[in-house]
Amino acid sequence: MYKYAHICINFKTLMKKRLLFYEINKYISHKNSLIITGMRQVGKTTLMKQVYDSINSKNKLWFDFDNPLDQKVFESIDFNNIYLNLEQMVKDKNKKIYVFIDEIQNYPMITKVIKYFLDYYSVKFIVTGSSNFYLKNLFPESLSGRKFLYYLPPLRFKEYLYFKDKLSLKEVMGSTLSSALKQISIFKFKKYELDYDNYLKYGGFPEVVTTENKQTKKEILKNIITSFFEKDLKILSDHKDVRELRDLMLLLVPRVGSMLDISKIASELGIRRMKIYQYLEFLQGAFMIKLLPKYSKSIDRSIAGGKKVYFSDTGLLNTIGNVNDPQLLENAVVNQLSYYGDLSFYNKRNTAEIDIILNKQIAFEVKLKGVESEYIRLKKLTLTLGLKKYYLISKTYINNRGYISASNL
Repeated sequence: MYKYAHICINFKTLMKKRLLFYEINKYISHKNSLIITGMRQVGKTTLMKQVYDSINSKNKLWFDFDNPLDQKVFESIDFNNIYLNLEQMVKDKNKKIYVFIDEIQNYPMITKVIKYFLDYYSVKFIVTGSSNFYLKNLFPESLSGRKFLYYLPPLRFKEYLYFKDKLSLKEVMGSTLSSALKQISIFKFKKYELDYDNYLKYGGFPEVVTTENKQTKKEILKNIITSFFEKDLKILSDHKDVRELRDLMLLLVPRVGSMLDISKIASELGIRRMKIYQYLEFLQGAFMIKLLPKYSKSIDRSIAGGKKVYFSDTGLLNTIGNVNDPQLLENAVVNQLSYYGDLSFYNKRNTAEIDIILNKQIAFEVKLKGVESEYIRLKKLTLTLGLKKYYLISKTYINNRGYISASNL
């Protein structure tokens, strides 16, 4: 009943391990719960199954909270009785029990059970949840200090190459920000040029990446969007809200890489501004979009003013609507740089702009083909902000100092 044999996943995808697997494995012996979150079909269940298989213990249990029968095991008012039931399912009652739960957002009460077990019993929880929108309110403050929360995004490009058997695990794990900011050879650039074009077009969902047929890739992406509307949007019981949110997503596509004018969007959709803010919060909390704040040395000011919008995966972006090549590249670069830290952008009254600022330290301008005048402009603007590092990210290969290839991030 509590097995995972029914899980259907691409065999090649199953064999590969996401880089997050190796990070999570470091904390298997730690008492804190491990929570893996991210979009649906990004590989959370596969990752958790691999963690399950890696644990050398017979005291491990698997529950899928999409299944009401699995939820019932944890529905007793007396949490001690729940533990006694779990004891009956394992081989050795004197050893730690490892409890794996998929899709915890389907039963929010589980957080109270987790807290109780962490306080009174030797139980290790490894769980997945589909959306930060749910999880940020799912875990009460009482679990503060009792959990490690991990976000699993779609594959970044170097992990994409690993899944395509074009980079070794050692090469991917050895990739750092420092190595990403070095210009690669023309040979290496040409070697992965076509792969990067495919990455821009179809994105980084593992099943999409490991599927060769292009039409099947498109169908998988359509199914991911369908799943988003059928499952993640079920929290919006009002059909009008679902239609409004769908229309908002369609409006956001041509605005990728641009500052959002909430008043204009609200006017176009005929929706109150406050509701637009709520929808944007939902879309970001469900990992569908990223909202970049304006750069500011002040932490408080960084959350004020217009934000720039990007989609979490270029494959999804291309499936929802159409964008031009510069927008698509900038969206991909934002997703790639997100791996290295917090992102913002600089805009001075619409007269001067820096596309991306990483960790308030490094400035980036993104171009299909970088030119010297753009690099000089970036340098001057960056220095006025007191930043010391700046790079022009180009899709085409340019072997000049300060230029880096988008495919090397």
